[in-house]
Amino acid sequence: MILDPLTIIAISNIYIAIRNMRLGAKIRYLREVEGTLRGLGREMTQQEIVRSIKKELGKTISQSYLSQIENGARPHLTNSTRMLLARFFKVHPGYLVDDPEGYSTELISDVAVTESKLDLWLISGAERFRRDHDLHQALVTTARHKDSRMCLVLLGAILENPGLAERLLQVLQPRAERSHLHDLV
Repeated sequence: MILDPLTIIAISNIYIAIRNMRLGAKIRYLREVEGTLRGLGREMTQQEIVRSIKKELGKTISQSYLSQIENGARPHLTNSTRMLLARFFKVHPGYLVDDPEGYSTELISDVAVTESKLDLWLISGAERFRRDHDLHQALVTTARHKDSRMCLVLLGAILENPGLAERLLQVLQPRAERSHLHDLV
């Protein structure tokens, strides 16, 4: 399944907001995003990255070098490699270094960090259940909401009231969708 651009941006912003990312994790993340953007529905392999760089930019980098970067055996990039990867992944070259301890891209409170982690968890769950359209959409919609924590707390409150979830579903979903849901149960 191909993610829509808003979901990709949400995933990117959530992931980038996580603190203390190492260079290897950033490269793995960029391979994942690149695969999604190219419609693969999975991360690009290191070998696919190598081939794409050669084809699209006319430059070379070895798969073993990428592997060493990702597993931490090479903690730093040469300037030419940093510039090449930044150009390929369309990120600022400064992104391709380890984040200093406690680094954050913006001033955020602990609540915002918790919200970002929750949103990342919801997006991850949505991708795991991408074949179940209704569940996938519900998780993505919740993650996109400005207060996804409140959405989940609301869901908990609804479920604590016997019969309320079923009544709300009857009101909010068209009859055809409800019959489809009953077939799944």
